[in-house]
Amino acid sequence: MKTFFSPPGQTTKTLRVLSHLLRYPSAEFRQHVPEMIEALTLEAALPSTRVGELAQLLLRLHQRDPLATEAEFVELFDRGRATSLHLFEHVHGDSRDRGPAMIDLLQTYEKAGLYLEEGELPDHLSVLLEYASTQPPRQARELLGETAHILRAIFSALLKRQSPYASVLAAVLELAGEKAEAVPVPDDAPLDESWDEPPVFGGCSTEGQARPGQPQPIRVVRNGPTQRQGAQA
Repeated sequence: MKTFFSPPGQTTKTLRVLSHLLRYPSAEFRQHVPEMIEALTLEAALPSTRVGELAQLLLRLHQRDPLATEAEFVELFDRGRATSLHLFEHVHGDSRDRGPAMIDLLQTYEKAGLYLEEGELPDHLSVLLEYASTQPPRQARELLGETAHILRAIFSALLKRQSPYASVLAAVLELAGEKAEAVPVPDDAPLDESWDEPPVFGGCSTEGQARPGQPQPIRVVRNGPTQRQGAQA
């Protein structure tokens, strides 16, 4: 029988710290790193080993060169499907079902008095965690539990890349009453590459010609004289 870590009643501050960790690491974020470490420690909603991992990640983000930190975040979360933090990307992809699901989720937030800033999408994990932090502990846990299969896939993709951000997803899984365990994940092509349009006519390939791979002459054939309307034969 598997036993999972059962978090204590209060998880509000921990959920908000995890939400901030999954947002772009701006200068404002780095200024509040000491406060976030203190919040994780005092609330003690996670095992001490997990809190230690998250504290190390926060310190790393605080001390590293800001440009390197920001570039790493973009490369990790914005340029691959497997590590995308947009949950509906893993469920609906680019299908038409994604739009109605977004609207339903947005309405859920607004009923709770939460309104997104310009450019924010409701299915981003950081937004979902922010919303969960406003809910009673039991409801927050159930909400996160509904996304456990997606969280586990993202966790596994981060683990495969040996990213310290895997600890953040592991923490979310533990707050959902789930075990942070790896599952098989396929190799992931970058988003930019997977969305590229194929070149027209295969880039004018010479495949299928008499001498594929070799320059082919272009013959210009002049048409014969055309008869003008009204001209005599």
